[in-house]
Amino acid sequence: MHLPPAARSRTVTAVLGPTNTGKTHLAIERMLAHKSGLIGLPLRLLAREVYGRIEERAGTDAVALITGEEKIIPKAPRYWVSTVEAMPLDLETDFVAIDEVQLAGDLDRGHVFTDRLLNLRGQSETLLLGAATVRPLLEKLLPGLNVVTRPRMSVLTYAGSKKVSRLPPRSAIVAFSADEVYGIAELIRRQRGGAAVVLGSLSPRTRNAQVELFQNGDVEHLVATDAIGMGLNLDVDHVAFAGNRKYDGYQYRQLTAAEMGQIAGRAGRHTRDGSFGVTGRVDPLDDELVEQIENHHFNSLKVLQWRNSRLDFASSTSLRASLDAVPREDGLARAPIGDDINALEHLLRDSGISAMAKGPKAVETLWDVCQVPDYRKIAPANHAELLSTIYTHLMQDGAIADDWFTRQLAFADRADGDIDTLANRIAHIRTWTYVANRPDWLADPAHWQDVTRGIEDKLSDALHDRLTQRFVDRRTSVLMRRLRENAMLEAEITSSGDVLVEGQHIGNLLGFRFAPDAAAEGPDGKTVRAAAQKALAAEIEGRADKLSRSENADFILTADGTIRWRGEAVAKVAAGEEVLTPSVLLLADEHLTGPAREKVQQRLDLWIKAQIETLLKPLVDLKSSEGLEGLARGVAFRIVEGLGILERQEASDEIRQLDQDMRASLRKHGVRFGAYNIYVPALLKPAPSQLLSQLWALKHGALDMNGLSDLPQLSASGRTSIPVDETIDKALYKVVGFRVCGPRAVRVDILERLADLIRPLVAWKPLDAEVSPPEGAIAQGGGFTVTVAMTSLLGCAGEDFTAILKSLGYRLETKEVERPVAAKPEETPKSEADAETPAEAAAAPSETVEAPAEPTAEAPTESASGESTDDSPAAQETSAEATEPSESVGEPTDAGADAVEDVSADAAEAVEMETVTIEIWRPGRGDRRPRPRGQDNRRGGENRKGGPARGDQGRGDQRGEKRHGGPRNGPKGGKGGGSKSSGGPARNDRAPKKDKPIDPNSPFAALMALKEGMDKKDKS
Repeated sequence: MHLPPAARSRTVTAVLGPTNTGKTHLAIERMLAHKSGLIGLPLRLLAREVYGRIEERAGTDAVALITGEEKIIPKAPRYWVSTVEAMPLDLETDFVAIDEVQLAGDLDRGHVFTDRLLNLRGQSETLLLGAATVRPLLEKLLPGLNVVTRPRMSVLTYAGSKKVSRLPPRSAIVAFSADEVYGIAELIRRQRGGAAVVLGSLSPRTRNAQVELFQNGDVEHLVATDAIGMGLNLDVDHVAFAGNRKYDGYQYRQLTAAEMGQIAGRAGRHTRDGSFGVTGRVDPLDDELVEQIENHHFNSLKVLQWRNSRLDFASSTSLRASLDAVPREDGLARAPIGDDINALEHLLRDSGISAMAKGPKAVETLWDVCQVPDYRKIAPANHAELLSTIYTHLMQDGAIADDWFTRQLAFADRADGDIDTLANRIAHIRTWTYVANRPDWLADPAHWQDVTRGIEDKLSDALHDRLTQRFVDRRTSVLMRRLRENAMLEAEITSSGDVLVEGQHIGNLLGFRFAPDAAAEGPDGKTVRAAAQKALAAEIEGRADKLSRSENADFILTADGTIRWRGEAVAKVAAGEEVLTPSVLLLADEHLTGPAREKVQQRLDLWIKAQIETLLKPLVDLKSSEGLEGLARGVAFRIVEGLGILERQEASDEIRQLDQDMRASLRKHGVRFGAYNIYVPALLKPAPSQLLSQLWALKHGALDMNGLSDLPQLSASGRTSIPVDETIDKALYKVVGFRVCGPRAVRVDILERLADLIRPLVAWKPLDAEVSPPEGAIAQGGGFTVTVAMTSLLGCAGEDFTAILKSLGYRLETKEVERPVAAKPEETPKSEADAETPAEAAAAPSETVEAPAEPTAEAPTESASGESTDDSPAAQETSAEATEPSESVGEPTDAGADAVEDVSADAAEAVEMETVTIEIWRPGRGDRRPRPRGQDNRRGGENRKGGPARGDQGRGDQRGEKRHGGPRNGPKGGKGGGSKSSGGPARNDRAPKKDKPIDPNSPFAALMALKEGMDKKDKS
């Protein structure tokens, strides 16, 4: 029905005014005064609220509810509550009311409101309810209209800007996106105990449950979108704008003054005054806007949106033409193209749909399908595809197939997931709820209406639970309610440190610090903490007294530098002026004060001092230098600087100058003189190593530096060497007792054990032809080969072990030597196996030793203690090169050479030889600079092993010859001293003739005797 302008004002009264004027209440009262009535409301949420209020008074059988997604229609209803879009146009009722008629100016929905206020009438009475901004257009479009204005029943004032955390109770915070609503609600939960959440997309069931939380006082704050501006009746005292821009479906724009007034007007109920303001996210409102909102004076609407409602369904072309019609009255403007028209255009571009849309009924069905709202908001093309499927079912099968409909519902019929997931499922089910409420689209629409409503209710309940869990702390909300009711609150502290106020947990007492829960934040939180102050003060003072009398075993220092007392953190260790003197920082708040704080500080200072003096006693003693004099004091200082480890080469000059008394005094403090390091073995143990690494990290970096937690554990696990991590500070390896040697780090005490293995091999000399070299030694001495004992000791081999030796100053050379071919045990006679060693000894004289090392000892006391000699491999090399004889050690005389040839020839017949390449390691060349003769006065004579004094090379050569038993063929003290190994003539003497008998004491004579014995045995 379309009314002419002259008949439009019949039975119509416009009730206009700001919010809180009782317009909706008036409409309900007027409708119940008639035998029948219909009221149209702007939101499904508001329709549900009004339906409930009328149902309470008129009874369930008398009231029907119709929305796009829900229909509750008794057999003979007298009153109909509906959304404006779903208002049944074929009803004839005594009363009709349309709420919020100013929405006729809305670009998206305005044309529907315009159609209803122009054409829908009650037989006895029609009420148009809305804001005064629409009055001029109503009077123009409805000539003779009766207008009644109603004043606001309470005063609305501007309260300025406030932080969200400082908003008064019973406040509603308005935002314009779901993300903003959730973020604000989360903040309020942490600071004020919780908030209810209301969004336009919520189902009525969820919205009512959330509003109930606010209405009954479980929470004091409501966070909502502008949906609350459309007639939701709430007990709100203050409205705060958390934003002033919104997306209207076309663009982001500023809220108009009228829109802000509509929302702000929700503050105040009946005669109770209200206030409005902004949060810190929005600039304060200017004076002109404040004046408009407070006095409800807004600019009038310029036009109402209009779209032709008399559609022509003769064909799709006719339908398009009728939708393109333009208004012919002043005050009306053609509405923008909506989602339904866009969906129609998408569908008609499909040739299959166009072919089916023939005839008025098919075209009308197509338009009805296009009215399905796009609740999912995925994309227009996706929505059009869904509509295409629905239309195809309707045209080809006459109804939507039940199995297909069931599959669509299955996607939403799940109550698991988070808030966004459930909200998306509710949007999905709303589409199918709308479809199920179409009377002729399904074979059994009543059944499917129950199914879809059940799924929506289940999802709504689940969404309410998720919203409550996330945004409401029920425990805190109960506490806040008791706080408002009671002037004095009871507080107690449990044995586990839980702080309770009125039986509600508000925080924990951790050591000497009170850690409040979220409930203890904000203005109310101060009152709660004040109630707990008395109990906290008594408990903390008692704890301070207990700590001051605690044993050392009650304290521990954790890896993060925290001192814990009976498991609770009470202090942190911080860097002091020196590594061994850290400072202690109390972890306490304002509750620990005065003498109690001093007692705690003194006890913790005493404990950390005792801990260092106990675990690091050698360092503390070295630092005090008690019993140390002269140069020993300086060496002790260097060791303390290195936290117990001093590389020998860094202090080589000082070490050489130490006399035996100084060395002995250092040894009394636990110092060990090694070949590579001067160190304190006691500090390599796990506990001292862990403490040293922590103290070093405090002074030189931070306790979260890389490797600080791992390296001490590796050291404590017994690992003798570990791969080097380039991201770890090299100095940290040294602090925990490792020395970086190429790609691996080796424990310093293990390096000294390696030196103990290498030293006798390098010092070995061929003094007796019948004595075979030990494993790892070479025949001429002065070098060694790698043995299994060495690699097992360090836990590595191959390239890693080679790199370690090179980093220690050893040099590598390779040499080809002949040796007997190893035969299988069952094929090798015992006599041949016994001959292998002499054969190797025969081949040995062909090798030469470039720099034989003669190790020297510091003093008998040092040797007795099992420590390494003072001379490192580099020092041994220096001593060897200082004497450096001109002959090659082990080189035979001419006569010996002839004999070797005969013996070798004969031996070759009995033993098969092979040539192999071996790796020989020799000490690196040290510093060759001459030393003053008197520099090392403790070594004026021979050393313990019979070696020459460093300052008497000539006599050293002669003594070496006499020691080996050889004749002195060379000039006394001359450069051509005899060979040390054989005692033969000098290298320049003429070789003896071949028929000259072989010296019976030479190794070659032994070989000949062995060969003759073998021959006799074979002949026998």
